[in-house]
This record gives sequence, structure tokens and C-alpha cells, in this order.
Amino acid sequence: MTPPPPPAAGSVAAMIRPTPQHADPQTNQDILSVFLERPGLGWLLLLGLCLSGLVAGAVTWIYQIYVGLGIAGYSHPIFWAAYIVTFVFWVGIAHAGTLISAILYLFRAKWRNAINRSAEAMTIFAVFTAQLFLGIHIGRIWKAYFILPYPNQRALWVNFKSPLLWDTFAISTYTLISIIFFYVGLLPDLAIARDRTTGWRRLLYGALCLGWQGTARQWKAHTRTVLHLSGLATPLVLSVHSVVSWDFAMALVPGWHATIFAPYFVAGAIFSGFAMVLTVMIPVRRIFGLEHLITDYHFENMSRFLLLTSCIVGYAYGIEYFIAWYSGVEAERTSFWLRAFGPYWISTWIMIICNGVVPHVFWFKKARTHVPTIFVVSTLINIGMWFERYVIIITGLSREFNPAVWGHYTPQIAELLIIAGSFSFFSTAFLIFLKLFPVIAISEVKELEIHARSHAHGAQSEAH
Repeated sequence: MTPPPPPAAGSVAAMIRPTPQHADPQTNQDILSVFLERPGLGWLLLLGLCLSGLVAGAVTWIYQIYVGLGIAGYSHPIFWAAYIVTFVFWVGIAHAGTLISAILYLFRAKWRNAINRSAEAMTIFAVFTAQLFLGIHIGRIWKAYFILPYPNQRALWVNFKSPLLWDTFAISTYTLISIIFFYVGLLPDLAIARDRTTGWRRLLYGALCLGWQGTARQWKAHTRTVLHLSGLATPLVLSVHSVVSWDFAMALVPGWHATIFAPYFVAGAIFSGFAMVLTVMIPVRRIFGLEHLITDYHFENMSRFLLLTSCIVGYAYGIEYFIAWYSGVEAERTSFWLRAFGPYWISTWIMIICNGVVPHVFWFKKARTHVPTIFVVSTLINIGMWFERYVIIITGLSREFNPAVWGHYTPQIAELLIIAGSFSFFSTAFLIFLKLFPVIAISEVKELEIHARSHAHGAQSEAH
């Protein structure tokens, strides 16, 4: 990223003549201005709002630790409730970043370059947010170390046959790979920021970029690393949410014990992850004037992904009902009947309409290229996907085999405050990220511009 040395002087006049200053490319200026300029009033107000929500959630959690999980609305037989619902939701959100960065990279989908950085950041923040709920759900947070495999004097050992332990390994591995992937991709941009800043920012970016100078050797190593990490991360995307689905599928609860859960959960995770990226990036593009970098073309491609995954998710909804009917098992039939027409029918129909009906508006190109429509649909998908997890977990547990132990669950204020706090945690982290690091991968966008210019030049040459 360091500018090339000036050519050798050919004469005394050339030595006296001042060295011409190369103008910084417009792409650098546009992306660097997002995080190098002083925060505006809107950003500060948003940050204040998110911090307020975060504090409210944290205080409620501390209060819950003090008085116990009784304030969470748990009642027999429902002891997996809103916290596990939200945990699964955030794990799903975390899938978009790796999918956009790794899988689309392997397929050489160039349109990913403008959105992969923000999606990767969201992946990391979403995984951290999800992990918070493991501690929140167990109540006594000081006992959280029991989930870790370690030898101790009580002859207690974790159960390796439990999908809950598989979750620990899968999500920990996914978190580690996501952070490495994000950091490696960030290195060239950190060097650009280092060369254009002063003070504490120069020190920060200088330390983080690990001496990046943009040499051919460094670029070769960087490209290889990204390729290998993409190959490593791709099966992780598929495995993590498959393992999360087995938390349910390995149980004999009606509505859970199904072989379709792994692909169903993976498709749902990609679906919700893409929707969250759109929900966040549409306002960011508008506020920071990035319309020429994140274009309608990117949003249209993402809308197509939403349409595809909506079809898969809708198929999964339908096949669940079909198998419940076709199996002839009374408990399965009753469970799915009560989903649609029982006490949780509102949640079920929100799920079906938001995830299985609304996205079909993207069959029309006009909807795929109309940004307000995309924003509304993506927001509704996020709502629908949270309710999908709510329907699976709550309806399954509340209506098991024995009607004598059926129960009813309603989320309490404490749970809603903690859930709102988790969204505030995610939003706060992303807002701080916007002001510390480039939200768009500068080097990758410039690579696309170079390709576009060379192709345009080639086309002109052929025309002449």
C-alpha cells in the first residue's frame, strides 16, 4: 500500500522540481471517510440508544442472576424458552458472513466484494451475541465452566453423546475460523488506513496490519490464505447449524424428531443471515452515501438468494406437515395441528407469512430493485425467523406425549428486556465497527474497478 518510489532524476531541473503528489483514488476516499470522519449526530444518537438498551438488558440479567430464573416465565414442562429461541436465531444470523465471504468466493461471485466485509463483521458479532445466551439460559453463570471438558476431583465428565456438547465444539470452531477469516481479509485495508492516518489510529492500524506493504509475495500469501480459509469455512457453515438442529432432532419430542432438520436449519440460517445483512446495510448505504459502491445490483442478487432460500424453507414447512400426517403417529399429527390452530397459532402464521409468503414478491424484478421494498421484506423475514424458532421450541415442549403434563408459556418482561439487550449489543458492536474499520473491502472493490477498466479498454481497442 506504500506508494512506489519516484523515478530517478534525469537532470538538475528534475531534482529541483517538486515530486508530484498522486491523488488518492476516489474509492479510498469514499470508504475511508466512513470511519475516519468525526461521528455525526445521527451516529451518536443511535449509539446512545443502543447503549441504553444494552444497559437495560445487562441490569435485568444481573437481577435475574440474583433472584433466579423464576422471573423468566419458565413453567413445567417448558424450560427451553425465549433464551434458547434467541440463541438459535443469532447462530443463524451468523451464517451469512461466511457464506458470502467463503462460498461465494469459491464460486468467484464478484458481486460479493461490496458486502462481504460487513457480513463478516456481523457474523462475529452475532456469534458473540448467541454465546451470551448460553450463560443467560443456565441461570447460575458461575457454573458455566461445567460445560467444558476438564478433569476434576468429582469424577464428573461431560457427556460426549450430548448434542449440547457438540454445539460447544461446533460454535467455538466456527467463531475461531470466522475471526481469522475476517482479520486476514482486513489486512490490506488496515495498511491503507495506516498510511493515511496519524496519531493513535496510525499506531492501531500499524500494529494490526502486521507490516503489510503490498508486495507481490504478501499478496500471493494473502490470496492463498483466503482460498484455504474459504475451503475450511465452507463445511463449517453447513455443520454448525446442522449440529444446532440436532439439539432438537436427537430428542423424541413430537415435532422435533425429524431427519429434515439439518438442511432445514441450514437453509433457514442462510435465509435469516442474508435478511439481516440487508436490514443493516440498506440504512448504512443511505446514511454514508455509498450508493455507487453498494449498488442495486448487489441488493438484487441478495434478493434472489432470499427468494431461493424462502422456497427451501417453505418446502420444509410443508414437508413437516406432510410427514406428520403420513406417519400416522397421533402425537405428531396433534403437535402440528396445534401449531397452526392451537394456543400458539399467531406465532405460526407470522412465521409462515413472513418466511413463506412475503419473499415471493421477489419473483418480480421491480421488487428486487426497489430498495424500500427490500428493506421491508428483509425486516419481516428477521421477525419471521425469530418466530420460526419460537414455534419449533415452544410448541414442541408444551405439547408432548402425555396431555396431563401439557403447559403454556408466555414470555415475561425480563426475557423481553434481555432479548432487546442482545439486539442492542449487536447494534452497538456494529456501530463501533463502522467508526473503526472500513465497512467495505477497499482492496477487493478496487480490484473490481481495475478489471472493469481493463475490459472497457479492451472493448474500445476491438471497436477501433
